This record gives sequence, structure tokens and C-alpha cells, in this order.
Amino acid sequence: MTDNYTPPKVWTWDKENGGKFASTNRPIAGATHDKELPVGKHPFQLYSLATPNGQKVTIMFEELLAAGHADAEYDAWLIKIGDGDQFGSGFVDINPNSKIPALMDRSGDAPVRVFESAAILMHLAEKFDAFLGPKENRAEMLSWLFWQMGSAPYLGGGFGHFYAYAPEPMEYPINRFAMETKRQLDVLDRQLAERDFISGPDYTIADMAIWPWYGGLVLGRLYNAAEFLDVESYTNVVRWAKAIDARPAVKRGRMVNRASGDASEQLRERHDASDFALKTQDKLQAAE
Repeated sequence: MTDNYTPPKVWTWDKENGGKFASTNRPIAGATHDKELPVGKHPFQLYSLATPNGQKVTIMFEELLAAGHADAEYDAWLIKIGDGDQFGSGFVDINPNSKIPALMDRSGDAPVRVFESAAILMHLAEKFDAFLGPKENRAEMLSWLFWQMGSAPYLGGGFGHFYAYAPEPMEYPINRFAMETKRQLDVLDRQLAERDFISGPDYTIADMAIWPWYGGLVLGRLYNAAEFLDVESYTNVVRWAKAIDARPAVKRGRMVNRASGDASEQLRERHDASDFALKTQDKLQAAE
């Protein structure tokens, strides 16, 4: 890597030039190995990891169950993306794009695959008629849901990659994506100035989609960048982020498929609501 890089006429893949994710990133799709996915007892089978994108769906499931939708019971299986699980044949059959999360809905006559986090949120919200907000505000809610899908790659693959994961710090991309991330935080801060939640007074799937990324950022959970980005200055976003963080279903959803950080906050697989109680029991016993 040099300061005077000139792009070649035809780009070719350098397997060693990928930083932290060089071992899994590649310019082609498809499975790299045969591996069937496990199937549990519940109608919904989720294959995921507790990245911000994965958290969206586990939070949604836990919110549905907390709201009394007993048919939303699910199994959550850990996909270790650092090990390349997302390139197994079973996973690729569900999501040909090899990204988490991926869902198999087995609640009907035939299994239905759903991939892309916003599609999963919409699928579940429509199925249970929950967290969509009032119909007269649906366009606003959907606009913010898809704002997240278009904006977060600049935060994650842009700022997060160059600030935290690139092989060496590079001034131009860090400045470029820090500027864009702060602009996005300002967009949210202005939107939340007179609203409890993103699209109005109702907590919706738009909040569930945006919170793991931007809430996680201002709560100091992403890229160790809170001070660098002066996140405390976005007071409305911080208020909103803390309010959602306090929801019991959100606390549970953040734990599911977590495989890093504090062991007390990890529930690598979730197959029953009682798994959380067992986790709490283990934590109490460890403290004795």
C-alpha cells in the first residue's frame, strides 16, 4: 500500500490485501464447502451473529414475544462469520449473498427463506401486524427503515472499516467517512428533536433497524469511536438510544448469538425463553 497508488487497467484480487477480513472476503459468490444447517423445534429458524445487523432481528423476535405473540418463538443458531460459516452450502441456500442474518420461516405449509435484515423485519411485522406504527404514518416509517439500509454501510463498511479495521490508518477515507457519519447523526438528531421515536410517537421496526448501528455508536459500543466523533453532542440521539437500551426485550435481543465481549452478555444460541433464565442463573452462581 503506497501513498501514490495508481489503479491498474484491470483489477485483480490480492488475497493478502484485506486487513482483518482478508481470510473471508472474496470477489465471488457461492458456497465454499458443504454444510447443512441445524433445524430446531420452533416455527422460525434464525441463523445469525450479534453484529448490529443481527441484533435487529433478535430484538424484533424478543419484542414480539414480550408483546404476547407466542407464535413468534424461534431458534437462533450461531453463524461464525470469521470462520466462514456464511459460505456453507446450507447458509447460501437461504441467503445467496452470504450475509447474516438469514431466516427460515417454517410456520406455513412450505418453508420460506427471508434474507436482508429489513426484509426480515418487514416479514415479521406484517405477519404479526406489530411494530408497523399507524397506517397513516406508514410511509414515514418505511422511509426511515430504508434510510438505515442505505446509510449504515457508510458507517460500518466506510467509517468503521477505515477507522478500526484497515491495515493502516489513512487520512482521506477516515475524514471522508467520519464527515458522513456525523452528517447522518445530525440527520437523526434533528428528526428526534420533537419525537420520542424515529418516525413519531410509536416504537417501530424503523427504531429496531437504526438503533443497533447508531444507538450502539453513541452508547460507545462501536469502533471505540465515541470520543472521536463527539457523539455526546447529539443529545436527542443519545436520549433515544438510552431509552431503547433500557427495554428488557432489547437487552435480551442483544445477547442472542453474541460470541464476543463480556461472557455474561453472551447467549450464543437461543432455543427457548428459559435460556435467558439459565444464563442469569449461571451468572449468579459465578458471583457466589
